[in-house]
Amino acid sequence: MNLQASAVVERRDWYRITNQAGGPAVVDIFDEIGFWGVNAAAFQRELAQVSASEITVNLSSPGGEIFEGIAIYNALRSHPANVTVRVSALAASIASVIAQAGDRIIMLSGSQMMIHEGAGLCMGNAAEMLQMAELLDRQSDNIAAIYAERAGGTSEQWRERMKAETWFRADEAVAAGLADEVEALPPRKSEQPEETVTARWDLSIYNFAGREAAPAPVIAPAEPEPLAEVEPPAPEPITNEVQATAEPEPDGWAVLTAKLCTSAPDPWTAAVAHLTTSHSAATGSALKEAS
Repeated sequence: MNLQASAVVERRDWYRITNQAGGPAVVDIFDEIGFWGVNAAAFQRELAQVSASEITVNLSSPGGEIFEGIAIYNALRSHPANVTVRVSALAASIASVIAQAGDRIIMLSGSQMMIHEGAGLCMGNAAEMLQMAELLDRQSDNIAAIYAERAGGTSEQWRERMKAETWFRADEAVAAGLADEVEALPPRKSEQPEETVTARWDLSIYNFAGREAAPAPVIAPAEPEPLAEVEPPAPEPITNEVQATAEPEPDGWAVLTAKLCTSAPDPWTAAVAHLTTSHSAATGSALKEAS
């Protein structure tokens, strides 16, 4: 970590802040801190516009300017949002101080954290170089106090670790108190269960919008319901009585035409009828008397 940067050559953004609607804001820091003209003042102005209640800081940086890093640390600590820092690869030098701004610090698998004493360049006489040495010493004390406030211990103990330039693996950073957890990588794609592919068509034109909304299909045909048993009618009793047959009604036409069909009487028969009747009656009487 350095006290000041070289002369400004070109403007280069070393961070990006995204204030997402409805979700956590995202701060990406993936470069040297504060070099090439982009300073903490611009970072703080953008961070002040974040209204989300959660901020995720994705951090991977080799470090940079001491004052710029401390200003970023204080800006994140002062923000009302809950801050989660995720060290994706390396949080070295002043970047390790920025990491301590997180309410929760996560070391991703394989990531590292490095702490060391402040360093800087000076050109001048002996007095000016002594002033630089005193400034570096004070700033290293300030940084050690930040580590102690987060991880415990004393500033003197952390100064000793800084002088030794201590590199922490992810699990070692957690053990030292500089981070809260190590996040394991997700399973490889070959080890993950296959995702069910779902169609994205609009099925609302049908009565049921897909199989989930439809009733279960009938797999086997329904068996016919059994017919209700009908009792046969009781047989009528057999009797010897002869049912009277109703006489047919007379044919009206036959009655009207009967006289037309009757033969006219024979005149001779009519003339001798009395003779025949008397003779037959007399013969009958004689036979009766004789008997």
